[in-house]
Amino acid sequence: MPLRPARNLQIHHRTKDGIWILDLRGPLVIGDSETRLRAAIVALAEARTVKIVLNLAGVTEIDDDGLGALVFCYARIGEAGGALKLVHLTLDLSLMVLTKLDTVFEVFTDEQDAVNSFFPGRAVPRYDILKWIHAQNGPDLPQ
Repeated sequence: MPLRPARNLQIHHRTKDGIWILDLRGPLVIGDSETRLRAAIVALAEARTVKIVLNLAGVTEIDDDGLGALVFCYARIGEAGGALKLVHLTLDLSLMVLTKLDTVFEVFTDEQDAVNSFFPGRAVPRYDILKWIHAQNGPDLPQ
């Protein structure tokens, strides 16, 4: 039986407009990788660094413990009075939908949009397509 390669999650910290961005690279699975992420988030929460974007573009795999770690991070930062957002979720979105995590996390496809979401004056307005359709129908047409 061949040996499995080491499962190491790398976490790189940077800031953009005062928002901490954690670039994750590698698998987010049971063991050291999810423990590393939890420890990084606890350290940031204790330092009162509570506006965080997790960049998941480099995450190669995620399991249920990895999802649990994301929920833990969200809750820990929330307890500290902050917010945690996700960007570049390249994993199967149906997993997020099945677990209803899409109702918990704000997920963005663009890093700048995720950063802007921390600043209400800069946030990109979201459009409701149904409202637009109803507006196009006019008052005489059925809604």
